Amino acid sequence: MSIEMSQVEHVADLARLQLSREELERLSTQLSRILTYMEELNAVDTTDVPGTTSVVAGEANVLREDEIQPSLSQVHALSNAPEAVDGLFQVPQIISDR
Repeated sequence: MSIEMSQVEHVADLARLQLSREELERLSTQLSRILTYMEELNAVDTTDVPGTTSVVAGEANVLREDEIQPSLSQVHALSNAPEAVDGLFQVPQIISDR
């Protein structure tokens, strides 16, 4: 499957990427190869393949149990903060009050 240069430019614009013409051409080629491979994968008959929830067969949950452990005190957590007010981090306002 081929991807148009205009589609690559559109995706780059959505991602707020500023790419050179050379980078756009390289990405266009790479994305076309990826889409061609996906078409090949879609052509594979998977009707008799059971669905899986994990790529590692037979493995149990490998995460540790939650345990209560000591954490930082409020004073220690705020000790390196540039500004703190009433026991909270003070951060600059980024949204206007309009």
